[in-house]
Amino acid sequence: MSRIGIIGGTGIYKMPGLEVLEEIEQPTPFGQPSDRFRLGRLEGREIVFLARHGQGHSLLPSELNSRANIYGMKKLGVSRIISLSAVGSLKKDFKPLDLVLVDQFVDRTRGGQSQTFFGDGIAAHIQFSEPLCPQLRKILFEAGRAIGASIKWGGTYLNMEGPAFSTLAESQTYRKWGMDVIGMTQIAEAKLAREAEICFATVATVTDYDCWYGAETGETVSVQVVIENLNRNVRVARELVRRAVAAIPQDHTCGCSDALDGAIITDREQWPEQTVAKLEPLLSKYL
Repeated sequence: MSRIGIIGGTGIYKMPGLEVLEEIEQPTPFGQPSDRFRLGRLEGREIVFLARHGQGHSLLPSELNSRANIYGMKKLGVSRIISLSAVGSLKKDFKPLDLVLVDQFVDRTRGGQSQTFFGDGIAAHIQFSEPLCPQLRKILFEAGRAIGASIKWGGTYLNMEGPAFSTLAESQTYRKWGMDVIGMTQIAEAKLAREAEICFATVATVTDYDCWYGAETGETVSVQVVIENLNRNVRVARELVRRAVAAIPQDHTCGCSDALDGAIITDREQWPEQTVAKLEPLLSKYL
């Protein structure tokens, strides 16, 4: 039975019904993950939870070691990841407390090598035109509707660098581009999950409007309101995850689990042994 990974804030793993059985330190060839992996059971399924920003939210988005986080999930037998990400809204139709099942990304980071497992003698180029798992997204959307959440189907997530929020000029530019929500964490996780052949879906939880809104309306949003919305979103997200986990089938009807098939360009005879050893969890079925 494959495991289901959940990446989010520490409040998520405290959901009712989740039994945490074990905490595991999982070192990786790419360094240390954000935190210990918590293994447990929810709705009869094996769960692996990771606090993205560490205990007490001690890591900046630019400090996240997403390679270690996703590699650790792969090593622990995770085949699907539900990723929860707080975002700002770039459109009036995407309101605070909405949940958004985004389907596209625009990358405004300087992620580079930190967004791929490959290099060091093995070149691979995954297909990423549809960056999120359609099967997992549909399950999450139906779970959201079942609990009466204000959930949106589709949207483009602009991944900025951070840690500072947008300037007003940037926020207005992103709106002109047609972006829907803005955050700082998801593009690297999505790319790495695809390379690891793990189904991946983002649940973007809207805490507030980006700074364009205040300039247009004269309204300001206090940090206290953002934190209150964040906590309210966590309560809804817990129930969403619980229902989605119960509905996830064992079988995959998507192509995520074969993403590396045909993506590795380097001739097999030229793969360096050291790189093969490092990437063994990803490459084992191609050896």
